[in-house]
Amino acid sequence: MQTVNVYRIRKKLATWGAYTLLIVLLAMILFPILWMFLTSLKTNQEIVSNTGILPKHWQWRNYIDLWKQVNFGMYFKNSLIVCSLVMVIVTVLAMFSGYALARYRFPGADTFGLAVLATQLIPGILFLLPLYEVFVTIKRETGVPMIGSNLGAIVLYIAFYLPLSLWILRSFFASIPRDLEEAAMIDGCSEFQAFWHVAVPLAAPGIVATAIYVFLTAWDELMFAWVLNVKTIPVGIRLYVGQYQNRFDLMSAASVAVTIPVLITFFLFQRQMISGLTAGAVKE
Repeated sequence: MQTVNVYRIRKKLATWGAYTLLIVLLAMILFPILWMFLTSLKTNQEIVSNTGILPKHWQWRNYIDLWKQVNFGMYFKNSLIVCSLVMVIVTVLAMFSGYALARYRFPGADTFGLAVLATQLIPGILFLLPLYEVFVTIKRETGVPMIGSNLGAIVLYIAFYLPLSLWILRSFFASIPRDLEEAAMIDGCSEFQAFWHVAVPLAAPGIVATAIYVFLTAWDELMFAWVLNVKTIPVGIRLYVGQYQNRFDLMSAASVAVTIPVLITFFLFQRQMISGLTAGAVKE
């Protein structure tokens, strides 16, 4: 009896310890978001003087002024266009190429897969100068504007996010038993129909997770967008930092405004995203 009581006490202590650790970690994650929201409701002078956490006067007008100080609507629209197109194109290309790498054996398949993965080991900043020169050359030789346009950002982000997306979806398709597709082909499906009606639905969590990953990563990218003069949201937020005045109040309000679509996306697809992040790691 005493042994049972000791076991129960240890189990309760372990449970309460886990809950306490979870609460602490959750507080550490949520506090910066709360701080950002409260900062967005302060005056700029109050933020600089650092008078406290809560605003003295709640400045809801910051959410109106942020659209007037900078043409933030244009940056918001450009980000939606660029990120949505990149997400769709990268996901479709990664879906087909990932399936091909998982199902077909051809000369150099393993080398190609490793080469794709190896591209993620190179820091992106090393591509900055060569890419800029390539885009300038394209503009000079063909007249197609790649700098200062959404087209340049779309081409760039597709090239950056496709390799890792391909590798992620390859693991998902590899975890699907090939017998299911062969059974569908025995029943009269073509090879493409077996892929589309059997493999794609089973890999749907991974496809959704990959699409969300691409969208959110492109949504937050600043360095290349700033250098290539692409008018996306991170560039628009950066404009609130000037040479003579830093509008931290409007910057915080803009940060809250652009976080809302990310939160909506996560809450709408959280089930698919969580299952997608875990399912591909299990070999069935």
